[in-house]
Amino acid sequence: MIAIPRLLLVGLAAIFSSFHLVLGVSALDVPSNPWPGVVAMVLYAVATALSLFPLRSVRMPVGVAAGNVAVSAVSLILVLPQLDPDAENGYATWIIGAIGTLMTITVVRQRALFAWAGIVVMVLGILVWTRDPLQLPELGVIGGPIWVGIGQAATMAIVRATRDARLFELAEQRAAEWEAQEEAEFYERRVRLGQMDRVVAPMLRAVIAAEGRLSADQRQECLHLEAAMRDEIRGRRLLDDRVRQEVLEARRRGVEVTLLDDGGIDDLDRHQHARVTAVIAQQIGDSTADRLVVRTARPDDEVAVTIVGLRDAAEPAGTDEEEPTLELWLEVPRTPGREKEPGADDSAPG
Repeated sequence: MIAIPRLLLVGLAAIFSSFHLVLGVSALDVPSNPWPGVVAMVLYAVATALSLFPLRSVRMPVGVAAGNVAVSAVSLILVLPQLDPDAENGYATWIIGAIGTLMTITVVRQRALFAWAGIVVMVLGILVWTRDPLQLPELGVIGGPIWVGIGQAATMAIVRATRDARLFELAEQRAAEWEAQEEAEFYERRVRLGQMDRVVAPMLRAVIAAEGRLSADQRQECLHLEAAMRDEIRGRRLLDDRVRQEVLEARRRGVEVTLLDDGGIDDLDRHQHARVTAVIAQQIGDSTADRLVVRTARPDDEVAVTIVGLRDAAEPAGTDEEEPTLELWLEVPRTPGREKEPGADDSAPG
């Protein structure tokens, strides 16, 4: 797409607009009283300057657009009564071309309604002055509506092209995001499958070699591996190699370990994530609880992960089941250095 500098367009419009002032000045000796024409030139120059004034928005302010229509009407009242409609006025009718140019600028800056209103005011003013519609082409009145129409068509085409380009850009961004997501998911699946292959493949070969006749220890190890596979699905970012090893060792000791990642630590960077998983691995390895639950907090919470350890109460024969006791309650914060000391906490939920 070829981009034309805005300053260049403004400069060309200013030069073209100034040309009408030059014509008007060269014909000041034609009207009976030149001063109304001078006032009209000043009004036209001010209106043109305001219309071309560089703003952040391409769309012209409503006040400026309405002022252009008013300047057109006032300028016609100032210039035309000083001229004889039946005489050859030459460039003294500069105001006609000037209004056409001003309305073209107005329509290009996306104020089509005001631009056409100014054209209507100009045509009606000329008709009142000449009282002869056949003189409109000779005076150059037809040029104004033509240029406004061309300007409106070009503006609509540019706006439509800009909108389409923006839509294509958004579609390209979404396609790139979708492709990146697909690649990330493919990579994640490949990594997970590779991890499972390293962990599970030896046991599967042992099952095949034993033709399914496994010992009690082997069956228990299969259960541990099945739990590890569930961890890969439910634990996600709570896991790294050390956490996986500590969780497996804890299960071999008879500890029931549950890892739940609800997406609360997806925004952590590599260093923060390593710090959190190091704490998780240490607590799982050091804990003597019977049950451990590791769960992520909400993304907007100061706490990244909560680790809860429960010890099952002894159940003497003939007694009702007792509630488990809280052995560990640890909140791992997103910011380092604010961990609560592990251990039973009276204020923590039981």
